Amino acid sequence: MHRTRIKICGLTREEDVAAAVAAGADAIGFVFYPKSPRYVTPQRAAELIATLPPFVTAVGLFVNVPAEEVAAIVRVAPVALLQFHGDETAEQCAAAAAAANRPFLRVFRVKPTTTGTELLEYEAQSRASSRPHAAQFAGLLFDTYVDAYGGAGKVFDWSLIPEELAHRAVLSGGLSVQNATGAVAQVRPWAVDVSSGVEAAKGIKDAGLIAQFIAAVRAGDATPGNGA
Repeated sequence: MHRTRIKICGLTREEDVAAAVAAGADAIGFVFYPKSPRYVTPQRAAELIATLPPFVTAVGLFVNVPAEEVAAIVRVAPVALLQFHGDETAEQCAAAAAAANRPFLRVFRVKPTTTGTELLEYEAQSRASSRPHAAQFAGLLFDTYVDAYGGAGKVFDWSLIPEELAHRAVLSGGLSVQNATGAVAQVRPWAVDVSSGVEAAKGIKDAGLIAQFIAAVRAGDATPGNGA
């Protein structure tokens, strides 16, 4: 049975990091987008990263940040994986990842008109652009298209994701305790990413919701069907 990996994003407090780790999260996300209510400075992120045990991955979320600035942030806050969530081209993502010497995820903000062919082409373009920079493209993260950056807590039509792509992608966008089981059972993604779905307030996580969300993902893993 596939075990879906789980990232809890937008953490700002030690107690929330501890709660996510205790509940079994595989990755923790830090938002380096100053306009986000979940923004943390590189110095603050470094303090939180220092509390992580082995084998829990620290991820940095960036929005339209120049390559040199990404590298400078990573020197202060040693995240292991970069997540590009803005309008960066594949070339810009690869250049920033190479400058920071980190692998990267690239977001695709899914619209109602998005096609599976578009998603496959976007993945191929991202992979091809990484090679000249010797950058490691780790995969795509699917979020819902809204006129904003960094995620909006809204669900998109999961059936738009091609089956041959889902198993190596990260599913995001409006995930919650209520829909995580169904999302995992239907899509069978490599990983899921949640932020607002486990919050008491913006940037303040709820330990109970984190534990319930992870339990809901595990229930999806255990649901008979495609990939189980």
